[in-house]
Amino acid sequence: MTSTSFHIRRGRGSWRGILVATLSLAVLALPACAGSRVAGEKQQQQGNAAGGTIPELNLPTESDASMGSLVNYNPFAVQQTVRTWLFEPLMQQSSLDCKVVPWLATGYSWESPSKLVFTIRQGVKWSDGSPFSAKDVAFTYNLTKKYPSIDLAGVWNDTFGPKGKSVTADGDKVTFEFEGPAATKFPYLIGQKIVSEKEFGPAGDPAKYVSKTPISTGPFKVATYNGRRLELERRPDYWQADKIKVQKLVLEGNYDANQAAAKLKAGELDFYSGEIPNPQKAFVAADPKTNHVWYAPNGLTVLAPNLTKKPFDDVKFREALAYGMDKQSATQKATYGLMKVASQSGLPLPEKDDLLPAKYPANSTVIPFDQAKAGELLDAAGYRKGSNGLRQNPDGSPLKITFSVQAGWIDYEAMADELTSNFRKLGLDITANKMPPEAVDQQKKSGNFQLMINYMGAGCDYAHGMGATVSTAEIPDKTTIKGNVGRYTNPAVDKAIGALAAATDEAATKEQVGVLVDAMMTDYPVLPILYAPARAIYRTDHAVGWPSAEDPYANPQDQPLVWITHLTAPPSK
Repeated sequence: MTSTSFHIRRGRGSWRGILVATLSLAVLALPACAGSRVAGEKQQQQGNAAGGTIPELNLPTESDASMGSLVNYNPFAVQQTVRTWLFEPLMQQSSLDCKVVPWLATGYSWESPSKLVFTIRQGVKWSDGSPFSAKDVAFTYNLTKKYPSIDLAGVWNDTFGPKGKSVTADGDKVTFEFEGPAATKFPYLIGQKIVSEKEFGPAGDPAKYVSKTPISTGPFKVATYNGRRLELERRPDYWQADKIKVQKLVLEGNYDANQAAAKLKAGELDFYSGEIPNPQKAFVAADPKTNHVWYAPNGLTVLAPNLTKKPFDDVKFREALAYGMDKQSATQKATYGLMKVASQSGLPLPEKDDLLPAKYPANSTVIPFDQAKAGELLDAAGYRKGSNGLRQNPDGSPLKITFSVQAGWIDYEAMADELTSNFRKLGLDITANKMPPEAVDQQKKSGNFQLMINYMGAGCDYAHGMGATVSTAEIPDKTTIKGNVGRYTNPAVDKAIGALAAATDEAATKEQVGVLVDAMMTDYPVLPILYAPARAIYRTDHAVGWPSAEDPYANPQDQPLVWITHLTAPPSK
């Protein structure tokens, strides 16, 4: 894998995937003592509850290298000095299991599919000592209405559902009203960082405002910044200060994979979520007691046939390919065994087993590698071998396949090499055409391709995560890459995706997601290969309690505000 593979590709493959959370599951081969280690850490945390402070944690910088010494703590700015630790959202939702963690809001209720009410936490103070209130929340969302360029949550546009009509505050309640059923907007709404009316009221256009003295609700405040090294200090008046054991955060350095591995091994970096090729060998092996890695499933990497091209317009041909893929070998070669083979259902399992229709037991949804069966299916569908040993179309014409592969994405290339070899053994005349990723992107827009590898979103908004791969509305056009690169169409799927907007409870969500799962299991619009990761590469000599395969309480990449409340000092030696 390269330092540019999964992380960047996730955004390219599904721009909504940047906002959609995803995943869950144990991805590493756990040592036999894993359970006892976790139990020990929990005991340590309990023992350290009264103290156990962590003097300092070192993390990579969150600012772009091009910012130089520019200081800007504005959470709406394109370039920010720090993105995570000052401002907070209403709630946090783990894409691992879609559980919601109350934050600045203590609860919510859908009074109707188009009316959502939050209860705002009381007793929270801004960093300047002034009281936080529901009025600040309503102010923030209405600010994004006044300045549409900062409306990344899509409250006032139709990106994730119908447009908002109003956001109002009354006492400790904030009420959202929409033009129609808007359940699909929930994951984005709750992620909006809340700002104070005191600071941003007189600031003018938030996209242009430069904040040098931020007023925020988060667990830390700025101590020092020298243009390269940012030090944040713990706020003793934070609303859950008893859970913050870290006294100082140091954010410094934009590291590539090799630099990050070196810093981690030297103890100069405590956590990293970028890509390090073969982190078990490059990092963990140096000190397995201290060095750890967890790659949680954060979506799916899939083989995407173009369903408007022969022979991929034939579902029987696609089914045969599903059995003819050695996904285990492809996964091992592409991810060094850190990830697992993905379910054909399109859902990350086992965390989302509950969403599977009863007729699809979880263990039946991973298509096994069975070349004999694949050959039988091809024969039965009329794709028989000719005198040259190569399979032909049912009408006897030659069958040739060109596999478009993003050159330089080493994990994609590893998967493509394995699958090309598998398909050749089936008698298919297939050629891998490795080309610049930009050229593959162009093919996604034009539809001028036969077969490629693509990203399939997951997350908790199933309409725009998983659904983006199978929705007719998500077929790319000449100017825009969307999720449904294979051009799959199914009226029942489109209807279910539309109905998800009104699905405000688990039963209704499961019913509609079941339609999508059924399409994946019977139509094979894409062929999942492996789960794409959210990474946690971390040390435990300065802090314990990180999210892990044994204790997956948070998405390590998307929920740092959650895991910072779980960290405590390791036991004294």
